[in-house]
Amino acid sequence: MTKTRLEAFSDGVIAILITIMVLQFKVPHEASWEALRPLLPKFLTYLLSFVFVGIYWNNHHHMLQATQRINGKILWANLHLLFWLSLTPFVTAWMGENHPEPVPTAFYGGVLLAAAIAYTILQSQIVAHHGPDSPLRHAVGNDLKGKASVIAYIAAIPLAFVQTWLSIALYVLVALTWLVPDRRIERQLS
Repeated sequence: MTKTRLEAFSDGVIAILITIMVLQFKVPHEASWEALRPLLPKFLTYLLSFVFVGIYWNNHHHMLQATQRINGKILWANLHLLFWLSLTPFVTAWMGENHPEPVPTAFYGGVLLAAAIAYTILQSQIVAHHGPDSPLRHAVGNDLKGKASVIAYIAAIPLAFVQTWLSIALYVLVALTWLVPDRRIERQLS
């Protein structure tokens, strides 16, 4: 089975998610800088989510470059990832609207954690299908960055009930860690 439809479908879903997130902004009725002030928490939450979705899109693209063929398990693992990413507009809007409340901040982290786990499962299914000598297996190695991200999310979720800003800081730290595209795959394929 080729990967073309998987790539096209995933790209379409991710593009729709980004569009849905930006459509949640309500245009102010006043034409002043002051009218934009209440939108700042929503905008910052949108920016963080846009970066996360962009990171997933970028790394998903790189991962599929190292993939020659797919099977049913990979299709389902990809849908699992897209399910969690599809919740991003909801948690973005909820956290942005109720900034900085603990429950939406923790729930936001829960979706980030679930997406990270789903990405790891997808990566594992691709490696399993291609074997231990696959380019993806060699590229990701022990995936320290992925494991550290999951640990950061696990810490950030309960931290939201102690100090929401520290929780958000961990989310930002993970995003900054992944902001530079994962070059391990590019190096392996070169």
